[in-house]
Amino acid sequence: MRVKKYLLAIRLLGFQPDEEAQIAAMLGEAPPGGPAFTCLVEDSLQDPDLYVVNGEDLRALAALVDIEPEAGELALIVGPVEMAFPCAQIARPLEPARLCSMLTDLAEHHMAALQRIRDRGLALRPERRRRQRLDFDVTDPALYQSRRRPRPSGAILIIDKGGALRDHVARLLAVHKLSIEWTDSAAAALHLCEETPVSVVLINTSTPDIDPYVVCAAIKSLPNGSRIAVVFLINQAFGYDSVRARAAGVRGLLDKPVLDRHMVSALKKLLSLPA
Repeated sequence: MRVKKYLLAIRLLGFQPDEEAQIAAMLGEAPPGGPAFTCLVEDSLQDPDLYVVNGEDLRALAALVDIEPEAGELALIVGPVEMAFPCAQIARPLEPARLCSMLTDLAEHHMAALQRIRDRGLALRPERRRRQRLDFDVTDPALYQSRRRPRPSGAILIIDKGGALRDHVARLLAVHKLSIEWTDSAAAALHLCEETPVSVVLINTSTPDIDPYVVCAAIKSLPNGSRIAVVFLINQAFGYDSVRARAAGVRGLLDKPVLDRHMVSALKKLLSLPA
């Protein structure tokens, strides 16, 4: 069986920019009849389906184990590895057809495993850690306790040209009984963020007459702005500027079209919602 007409999100770890671009170009020309692939940018909040990791970068291998303890099911290692590592491996120079084929096989096994979890009635729990896991942690537990914050309880505000996305997100998160608002106006968005509790702002960057960077910076400059997570929803035509985004205080981005599972996972992380 092959995965048909399915978009797989790939996170690249440990590659130099030129090789990263080369791999992204290979995956962008995936053979017909199988899945399509997209490589996530560093600021993406989307959960990757699979990882492609430089086997010669020890920090990337350590990061993979920290992010995904079950790395063997989710990762493809490029090049030689100096230690035993429970992952599929592919040698350099990379052959596009073989790279896509191996990732497709990994995806099939992973999706079958997820389906078995769902069939057992178990929930898929999103990762919520914001800091790297420590192998041997001698930190005073009181320090961690002092860092704990109450779960965000404000609304989700969606800035978009119409209310369809607001209605869809409301359906996706109906069980959590959240307040979800919508506006197509920068001024109205600032007023809502200033006068009412808002925890997350989703900005569709294709909304007419909206400069998402300017709106984000204005939201973050509000007295309560530091507690509001601003997320961009972008398409391929949008020239995302990571330096400008970080300066404005953008928490991250999601690529359109956003699959329901990616939208729900991102919002659950941002709002510390139960699985």
